[in-house]
Amino acid sequence: MNRYKSNSTLGHFAAMACVACLVALSGCETVQTTQAGVVGVDRSQRMLVSSQDIEQASSKEYAQVLAEARQKGKLNTSPAQVARVKAVSNRLIQQTPVFRPDAQRWNWDVNVLTSTEVNAWCMPGGKIAVYTGLLDKLNLSDDELAAVLGHEMAHALREHARERASEQAAAGLGISVLSAVAGLGDLGQQGLQYAYMGVLGLPNSRAHETEADRIGVELAARAGYNPQAAITLWQKMGALGGGESPKFLSTHPPRAERQSDLTVYSQRVMPLYQQARARR
Repeated sequence: MNRYKSNSTLGHFAAMACVACLVALSGCETVQTTQAGVVGVDRSQRMLVSSQDIEQASSKEYAQVLAEARQKGKLNTSPAQVARVKAVSNRLIQQTPVFRPDAQRWNWDVNVLTSTEVNAWCMPGGKIAVYTGLLDKLNLSDDELAAVLGHEMAHALREHARERASEQAAAGLGISVLSAVAGLGDLGQQGLQYAYMGVLGLPNSRAHETEADRIGVELAARAGYNPQAAITLWQKMGALGGGESPKFLSTHPPRAERQSDLTVYSQRVMPLYQQARARR
């Protein structure tokens, strides 16, 4: 009896938390950060945090990452790897105006960090880092490298970091107000935070990954890289081992679901790839 009452109460407050978060988000600016492209990514986004604030914070963090890598002798240690990564990046960057014309004016920067970590990222404003572990452990082809870089660039083009920050700011405000009104303690507030992540936070993060996958294959295709390499890339990632979290606890779509979506969208942009190859 008591357990049922506790769970029911938490569920009630969880629902209220979601409503509070949505109300807070309703006060955000509604924007469309990119054009849809052939892949048709046209979801409107609600932003509470300014792009200037996000880019300033990202530039500061990027400078710190590079400074630490340089100090440790781990920044751009292989001229051949740096030249290769920059060559692929530059071809992709040339295609970014298809999704947003202002990307031509971004201060793009590309570096390679010596690390065993299998990772790459593109910060807001076009600050890119590729880890040597990604290149070495996966033995990437240029097409597969383009799939990685296109995906990461897509996050920056769509301003996913800004969108997540806006969601979290709105959620924090809504949860704090609701906790105060309902007289919840720390445990109750934590329960509401979990409710937000389960209903809004994690699903939205998975949506970001899917959007980045789709835009990424179009960028690659337009740059003359085989978009189907995105599929072999994730097959290689899967071969590295490691289990997956349940979908409802993961910020990424399940591997099988992701590969299925990439199969559909890589085929959709295949004519762009063929046209780009014909021009080269």
